[in-house]
Amino acid sequence: MTTSKVRAETGQRLREEREKRGWGKRRMARELLKAIGAPPERKRVDSLDRQMLDWEKGKHYPEQWAAAYATAFEMDEADLFPEIPPAAVTLEGTIASDDWDDMERRQLLLAALGVTLGSSGESLRQLLDMAVESRHRPLDEWGMACTDHLHALHALRTQPPAQVRDGLAVDLLALERQLRVASGTEATELQRVAAALSILHANSFTRLGDHSAAIRWWRTAKAAADASGDLNIRLSARCREAASGLYGQRDLTTVLHLIESARRIAGDKPSYWLADLAGTEAKALSLLGRHDEARQALHTFVRWEGGDARAGIIPSLWCYDQAHFAESWVYARAGDETATGKAREGVLSNPAVDYQYAANVQLHAATCTVAKGGVAEGARQAAGVLDALPTPYRSQYIVETGRMMLRAVPPGDRNHPAVGELREVLATVSPARPALGA
Repeated sequence: MTTSKVRAETGQRLREEREKRGWGKRRMARELLKAIGAPPERKRVDSLDRQMLDWEKGKHYPEQWAAAYATAFEMDEADLFPEIPPAAVTLEGTIASDDWDDMERRQLLLAALGVTLGSSGESLRQLLDMAVESRHRPLDEWGMACTDHLHALHALRTQPPAQVRDGLAVDLLALERQLRVASGTEATELQRVAAALSILHANSFTRLGDHSAAIRWWRTAKAAADASGDLNIRLSARCREAASGLYGQRDLTTVLHLIESARRIAGDKPSYWLADLAGTEAKALSLLGRHDEARQALHTFVRWEGGDARAGIIPSLWCYDQAHFAESWVYARAGDETATGKAREGVLSNPAVDYQYAANVQLHAATCTVAKGGVAEGARQAAGVLDALPTPYRSQYIVETGRMMLRAVPPGDRNHPAVGELREVLATVSPARPALGA
């Protein structure tokens, strides 16, 4: 479907849903602002009122407002926005630069980023630096920023996810500012950077258990990647989205659909991306109890020896222990203690192992114990791993793995006291989602 047709059909749907509820455009504007936690001030309502006219006429596409619309209408976002035109969006969505001054526009973007303007601390200081510093960053500095967020000051693999989110928000605002005036080759390269940072931002929101925000940022990552024309970053966004869906973000049918959609983009030629998708498929199939199919998909992943796509704009996003982690997951669900233990050793032998991987392979071991009939032992083992998590590190990736383990307990054993204790621990270790700067 063409971009213009998608915009037109989406605009008609938004108008119909609004009118079905008896809302005028100003009421709709207030509902959208409420959905993102922004105050319904008159200036903002006036601006959104004007923007909605263009959205409903199909002139523009409300990409960054998709989640807000879904919240306001109490609908599933995928049902309301089934297809996104790749050329329809920029990092800041459809906020027109002449609708209000930079401060007002930036405040609304901050709300969409999950930033609280009343917060204090290092991230707010960086925002002030950005406001007074007019120099745009060279492209090579943006490339380094992607790696920095993964491994250095805001290390995605080692730091609490809220800290990662805060630092990313600052860079995303600076990037938005530079994208507004970029053109030609610079604009294309900045779209690659926007896609990369959006992937990391979506990952941080997933770790915080904020699925609505994460899904919105996966959409932004894919749109920016598509606009860049870089196949590797397009597939990276889609691979990571599908993998994150396993952790309570999407139902398993949707995860498998995302995998198939990404495969159509990847093509038939063997590649790392197809192998990576096979690894995610193996995990999904194992959760469905389709263990033979899961093993078959797993072999595609662990046997891939090509080095393609691992040296892209986020070179260190891939680590060799990912194959061992997938093995640990799949073999544990099947109750293969020997293979699970060997895979766990492969993960923990990495000196730079992601703290989530370290916790989750222990939860995989507990899952394997349950699969072999040791329900009480496995439940106590899992409860100990979860209870030991420091609050800032209570990532959705870990907590949901604990929930997967709980769901693996046979129905007849779910009233066992040890299982009840595990259930209580899970209720107390939901991901920590403090406001920015807290």
